[in-house]
Amino acid sequence: MSQNIFAGEYHSAFKGRGMTFSEVREYQFGDDIRDIDWNVTARHNKPFVKVYEEERELTVMLLVDVSGSRLFGAVGAEKREMIAEIAATLAFSAITNNDKIGVIFFSDKIEKFIPPKKGRKHILLIIRELLDFEPESQGTDIALALRYMTDALKKRCTAFLISDFIDNNDYSRALTIASGKHDVYAIQVYDKRDAQLPDVGLMRVADLETGKECWVDTSSSATRKAYNKWWYDRQQTMNTALKRSRVELASVATDENYVIALKTLFQTRGAR
Repeated sequence: MSQNIFAGEYHSAFKGRGMTFSEVREYQFGDDIRDIDWNVTARHNKPFVKVYEEERELTVMLLVDVSGSRLFGAVGAEKREMIAEIAATLAFSAITNNDKIGVIFFSDKIEKFIPPKKGRKHILLIIRELLDFEPESQGTDIALALRYMTDALKKRCTAFLISDFIDNNDYSRALTIASGKHDVYAIQVYDKRDAQLPDVGLMRVADLETGKECWVDTSSSATRKAYNKWWYDRQQTMNTALKRSRVELASVATDENYVIALKTLFQTRGAR
């Protein structure tokens, strides 16, 4: 299964933040003399060193966009299907590595907060919500979700913001504050028709977040260019905000293999 692909990559990339004492053993050539346990050495009249192991446990938060635009699907799967699968893969990776996992479902309001925990029952709850959750609102407010996480979690966590990033609000400041307190990673899921209109003549389109409908003449090169510019400007805004906040991005289209994008993100993180 896809989640098993990431067991090693996840563990290597998202390491624990400290070392804890494990045991003592006899000194071996090459050991750091600073690790010598002088009390045990004195009792046994030969050198012993302290052995430490990494503190593995992390807290992982998934910030999952459940706004109306996730229902769009023209090329490949609907965005919501890929968002759910990516979130489930990350959740399984966290549980496999004995980390706590929690979820914030957001639209233009906080739809649901599942506090981070461990365990089989907890992961099954998360998967069920990822598959079946129905939001009350359709808009998008990424800044709200980031502020909520910053306020709700007092200890540092590893957070994955999973969204199409179609948001008319300014989330740059909230992102900077969140990334200063937590390790934040962005995963953009988009449909290729988000980025480019096809030339198919007169077409009726609807905004899935506001419900507004209109007719668009896609045969007009000016219309297609304006649409392309809208997408380009939005991407530039996103990339600028992420770069300023030092948040790494994985961007994947709905007809692409998200495994490659996630592995690249993990390997980039692991190389730091």
